[in-house]
Amino acid sequence: MTEQPQEHRVEITVPSDHEVGTHASFASVWRTQDSFVIDFSTEVRPAEVAEDPDSGARYLHVPARVVARVRIPPGQVWELMKSLEQNLSAYERENPKSSHDEQ
Repeated sequence: MTEQPQEHRVEITVPSDHEVGTHASFASVWRTQDSFVIDFSTEVRPAEVAEDPDSGARYLHVPARVVARVRIPPGQVWELMKSLEQNLSAYERENPKSSHDEQ
C-alpha cells in the first residue's frame, strides 16, 4: 500500500486572453444555497441625480455593468478572506498611505 501525499500543489494557468485582466470599480457579494457569488462591476457612464418615483427622494444613480461574475463554494470563502487579508496587510506595509486613507 502506498502512502498518499499530504501536500497539494495546485498549478494555476491563466488563458492568454485573460492575462491582462478586467477593470472593476467595485464588487458586490451575494449567496445562493450552494455558492457565494461575487459580481465585479464598472460604471458605464457618469453618475446622475435621480428622483424616486414613490417617495420623491433624490439619490445618486450610478449605472454599472457586471464585467465578471465569480461563483465559489462556501468552503472557499474563508480561504479567500484569509488571502485578501494577508495581501491587504502586505500592501499597507508597502504603501503606508494607501488609497483607502484618502476616502
